[in-house]
Amino acid sequence: MRVYVPLTLPGLAEVHGKGELGPGPLDAYAVTPALREWLSDDIEELEYTTLGYAAQASLRQLAARPDAARRRVVVAVDVPDAAVAVAPGGAEDPAAVRVTGPVPMKKAAAVHVDASDAEQAVTAAATALAAADGGDEAALRTVEGAEDHDLMWFGVQEIPGLLG
Repeated sequence: MRVYVPLTLPGLAEVHGKGELGPGPLDAYAVTPALREWLSDDIEELEYTTLGYAAQASLRQLAARPDAARRRVVVAVDVPDAAVAVAPGGAEDPAAVRVTGPVPMKKAAAVHVDASDAEQAVTAAATALAAADGGDEAALRTVEGAEDHDLMWFGVQEIPGLLG
């Protein structure tokens, strides 16, 4: 099963150095039965939506780490189905899963990272996140502004260049 693990650039540096994501359980996102029921059976649309949930979780990590570069990071990894459990969250988070243990980075299929031109929107979104959670409409539009920037795809072998 392909799961999407949200990180920050410092988090990516850490897992790259350790050679694994973990220890578990890891919060991640995947195409779940609930997401299929809610959305469609188009696998590309489902995976794109799942990546969006993971990018939003990365934004939350950035909001908690003001020292981190303002670029969302998501690592796509392939894990056995038995290593994944649906996380609590229901309709609010239909793609949320938990990976039960650590995942070797050799299982990573790709890394998705914001381009540098997204940093201003991501910075504003991370700053506005708490107010958006509180129902502030202007803050919500600011957070949605980060979603206008698609994450770029990188091969795992490109991680050192992303960190350097």
